Amino acid sequence: MSETNFVDYVKIFGRSGKGGAGSSHLRREKSNPKGGPDGGDGGRGGDVILKGNSQLWTLLHLKFSKHIFAGNGGAGSSNQKTGADGQDIVIEVPLGTVAREEESNNIIFEITHHGEQKVLVKGGRGGLGNTHFKSATFQTPRFAQPGEPSVEGWFILELKVLADVGLVGFPNAGKSTLLSVVSAAKPRIDNYPFTTLTPNLGIVSYREDKSFVMADIPGIIEGAAEGRGLGHRFLRHIERNSVLLFIIPADTDDIMNEYRILVEELRKYNPELLDKRRVLAISKSDLLDEELTDAIRPLLPGELPAVFISSVNGTGITVLKDMLWRAINS
Repeated sequence: MSETNFVDYVKIFGRSGKGGAGSSHLRREKSNPKGGPDGGDGGRGGDVILKGNSQLWTLLHLKFSKHIFAGNGGAGSSNQKTGADGQDIVIEVPLGTVAREEESNNIIFEITHHGEQKVLVKGGRGGLGNTHFKSATFQTPRFAQPGEPSVEGWFILELKVLADVGLVGFPNAGKSTLLSVVSAAKPRIDNYPFTTLTPNLGIVSYREDKSFVMADIPGIIEGAAEGRGLGHRFLRHIERNSVLLFIIPADTDDIMNEYRILVEELRKYNPELLDKRRVLAISKSDLLDEELTDAIRPLLPGELPAVFISSVNGTGITVLKDMLWRAINS
């Protein structure tokens, strides 16, 4: 997907429909000049609804359509006829979309399943017609309820990429190259920091026609949790991945220190990220000979699966897929 087409944050203005007024009509016919109240109820106002669509990967379609208005409910009429309901507006969004109130920044809900629908702004209820207010001692009510007013406000929609495996690493660690090797994705690959500015998704084929989704996410830097570099824009997407694959290049001066920095940035942003399953891959291992590989291996964290890989010559790629599949399904 082109970086210019990937939008993971939009602010929209939503207004629900107001409820229709109830009718205060009194039935008057030649054969029944005092027929009593027969006013119908007003129709409900339309809702603004978000609906999950697994075929969408961006909020681009909302970037230039920020004002969304649902329809108003129709007024009730004689003969106890209920007014028409206002038209609902259904907005399709990618899975992983989070809706927030703009003013408070509080989360309203998240959309995580295809076809899932949740109301962002609820329409007003229709007013009751005068037939509801008739009683034994009050035979001719000449009033009815007005409909409830519409509700409006600014809302923030954020996309958190949903994937089985999220790639975690500094810029130029080899994440994009790995994704291009294990899937059909074609991320931009260059030899300078922040080549990847937006998430790229790829479907990784596994044994016996199995597959899983891998996300190449913009590279983290030290201080990202405080907003440095791409900061929260990167870390937001990590939240929705099942397994975190840490990518550290073999030519790094201190592999363990780099791993600790990455883990610390995740902890500072959201400690719950550390509860996710992790796998460590030492990339660019074609730069190492056997002696250097043996020297580095004892320095790796003993508590998580680790593998030396090379996207250039394919070293360790099959082993890495096996590790990730076990982590996803454990």
